Amino acid sequence: MIGRLVELGGFGLEAVVALTRNGLLAPVPPAALARIVEAYRHFHVTPAAGLAMAAARWPERRAVVDEAGAITFAELDARAAALAAGLHHRHGVGPGRTVAVMWPNDRGFPTAVAAVSRLDADLLLLNTGLAGPRLRDVLRREDVDVLIAAPDLPSVDFDGPRVTDLDELAREDGPHGYDLDEAARESGPAVEPPRRAGRLVLLTSGTTGTPKGAPRRLSLTGLAEPFVSMLATVPLRSGEPMLIAPPLFHGLGLLWYAAALVLGCPVVLLRRFDAEAVLDALAAERAGALVAVPIMLRRLLACPPRPLPHLRVVVSGGSALPPDLAAAFMDAYGDVLYNLYGSTEAGWASIATPADLRTAPGTVGRPPRGATVRVAGPDGAEQPAGEVGRVLVAGGLTFTAAADGLLSTGDLGHRDGSGLLFIDGRDDDMIVSGGENVFPQEVEHLLARQPGVADVAVLGVPDEEYGQRLAAYVVPEEGAAPSADELRRAVKAELAGFKVPRDIEFVASVPRNQTGKVDRLRLRRR
Repeated sequence: MIGRLVELGGFGLEAVVALTRNGLLAPVPPAALARIVEAYRHFHVTPAAGLAMAAARWPERRAVVDEAGAITFAELDARAAALAAGLHHRHGVGPGRTVAVMWPNDRGFPTAVAAVSRLDADLLLLNTGLAGPRLRDVLRREDVDVLIAAPDLPSVDFDGPRVTDLDELAREDGPHGYDLDEAARESGPAVEPPRRAGRLVLLTSGTTGTPKGAPRRLSLTGLAEPFVSMLATVPLRSGEPMLIAPPLFHGLGLLWYAAALVLGCPVVLLRRFDAEAVLDALAAERAGALVAVPIMLRRLLACPPRPLPHLRVVVSGGSALPPDLAAAFMDAYGDVLYNLYGSTEAGWASIATPADLRTAPGTVGRPPRGATVRVAGPDGAEQPAGEVGRVLVAGGLTFTAAADGLLSTGDLGHRDGSGLLFIDGRDDDMIVSGGENVFPQEVEHLLARQPGVADVAVLGVPDEEYGQRLAAYVVPEEGAAPSADELRRAVKAELAGFKVPRDIEFVASVPRNQTGKVDRLRLRRR
C-alpha cells in the first residue's frame, strides 16, 4: 500500500526518506498487508479505510485516549463495523442517504464517522456549537436522514432518527432516540462493502454568515504527493501520541486525525479545551505532537510553563497566527512550531517551519509538493514579490476550482523576496478609508504586541466622511489598563496614520468560534 502511495506521488526518493523517518516503511506481516489492501479496496479513501488499515497493521496499539480511558485500533474498528451494521439494518443508512455527526472530541466521533463511511452514505460533520433555528436549517438544507449526536447536546426539531445516549435523550425524542452502544450490540448481519465512497461534507466556519456545506470525494492520486510532502516537512513519527485540541469536525482537526491514522499514532482527545488539562495530558501521555489553533496557544502560554521534553511538533492552524505569539511560544517550548495555512474549501495550501517563523514571523510558509499557490493580480497573473493579490490554491483536498484549476481562498496575500507567503487579510475584510486600502489583520497583529493587550479584533465600520473606518475591540490583560491613545500612537508610529483605529473599545472578550476565528457578525452586533 505504501509502495502504491509512493508510486502515485511520483517523487520517489524524497517520499521514501520521509516515510522511513516517520516509521511507515517498517516491514508489515503478509497477513496484515493483505488486510490493508482489502480495506482500501472495500472502503476507498475514507475514514473507514484509514481505521481498518490501522487496525490491520497495529491492532493492539492505542487508537484513542480520552476521558474514558484508551481504546485500541482493533476495538475501535470493531465498534465502527457493528455500528455501521446497526445503522444500515435499523435505519436504512446506505448509498444516497446523508448522516450528520455532531459529536465532541472523544471516541464517539471516530466511531461514528468510520461507521457512516463504511456504508457509502454521505457524511456531514456538524459544529457542536450549532443549535436552534440555525442547526435546524442546516439539517434541512443538507437533506439529513439520520442525526448522530452526543447526549449532552441540546435537542433539535428534526424528523429523522437521532442516534444518541439512550438514557439521556431517548425519552425526550420518543421513538427517534437511539443509543450508540446499543446499535453496536444489536447490529445484525455484516454489511456488504460499498462500491464507491460517499461524500464527506464539512461546514464552513459561518463567521460571516450561515455555515454552508463543502462536499468532497477524496482520491489517493490527488492526496498522495501533498500528504507525503507534508509528512516530509512536519517530522511526525509512527506510534507517537498526538493531542488534537481543535474539534475533529473542523478541517484542521480532521486533517490531523487522518494523519494520525496513517501513522498509527494514538490520538489524545479532550471534550473541551482547558489549557491546564492539555498541559497535563501532554506530560502524562508523553505526546510528541500537539495540534492547536492560535487562541489555544495563547491560553497555554498564560499558564506556568511545563517541561515537555517529548513535544517535538506543534501545529497551528485554523486562523491567523500572530507573529508575537509564534515567537513567544517558541521561546517557551522550543522551535517546534509549524504554521499550517488552508481552508475548509481548499484543504491545506502551505506550511511554515520553525525556521521560517524565526526568519519571517507571520509567514504561512510555502506550499508542499503537489499543492499550488498563486498570488494573483487583477489580470490573474502572479504578482511580483511584495505586491498584494488574491490567494488562489490547488491541491489534493480542493474540490471546487475555477477554469484554470485554482480555487480562491477569499484571502489576500503577498510573497516576500524568498518566496515565503504572507496573508494580509480577507478579500471581503479589506476596507477603503479615505481612498487608502487597509487590511485589519495587520493592525490586529500590531495591537496584539502592545503591553497589556490580551486579545484584539479589528474590523471596518461605515463612516460618513471616509466611507469606512477601523474599529478595534481590545481585551486587556488581567490587572492591566492599556490606554486607547497609546495604542493609536503605536499604530501611527509603526504602520501609518490612515491605519489608526478611530474607535477603540475595551471589552471583556472577543467572540470567537471553536476554531479561534473572530465571529465578526457577533462583534458588529455589540
